[in-house]
Amino acid sequence: MKVLVPVKRVIDSNVKARVRPDQTGVDLANVKMSMNPFCEIAVEEAVRLKEKGAADEIVVVSIGPIQAQETIRTALAMGADRGVLIQTDVDVEPLEVAKLLKAVIEKEAPGLVLMGKQAIDGDNNAVGQMLSALLDWPQATFASKVEIDGSKVKVTREVDGGLQTLELDLPAVVTADLRLNEPRYASLPNIMKAKKKIIDITAVADYGVDLAGHLKVLKVTDPPKRTAGVKVENAAELVAKLKTEAGVI
Repeated sequence: MKVLVPVKRVIDSNVKARVRPDQTGVDLANVKMSMNPFCEIAVEEAVRLKEKGAADEIVVVSIGPIQAQETIRTALAMGADRGVLIQTDVDVEPLEVAKLLKAVIEKEAPGLVLMGKQAIDGDNNAVGQMLSALLDWPQATFASKVEIDGSKVKVTREVDGGLQTLELDLPAVVTADLRLNEPRYASLPNIMKAKKKIIDITAVADYGVDLAGHLKVLKVTDPPKRTAGVKVENAAELVAKLKTEAGVI
């Protein structure tokens, strides 16, 4: 079975994002970029499926600037087999991403699409669901455990009330949650091998998807600074403040 894993290049999760002075977006100049953490978890799970014999090929897809090749190389060093970069300098919206991935999937014909539940930059949590709808494939989101059983995949997912287990017919779309696994660090030999693995660079025009966009960013601002807390003498005073000042009870 072939597993396709979309990955995204985002600001490194350890870097504090800065808003541009004109408030039109986040300043990406001279900022360290890395693979989206949820995408990294998806790559790790795909590699584990291959190690168990449930998958025989892992294809990694990224949409972004030419520098996104490094993100793909990271996935290849973790154990993926080859990569596809859809090169564009446009900030692609979730629906456009889903349409591009649909076109790639129709060409690659994977048995499973395994992807992060969301990217830490936009936090939209939308592409997996949109992709499933466009493909008319079953989906399971927020996966904390994935098991392949023949032509089916059993997914344990996190819900508000605890855990829910779903069984889907393959092909299917599964989105990875934080507790699915702990991604491995790529070894130096695998990093060197990844440099020889194939990355096909394509253009958006090759897939016939319009990137005109339907969303407009009006303003991006920093979150308000937290104010200092106050001390209370007893529980009664705490309850009074929660009622009168905070208005939460």
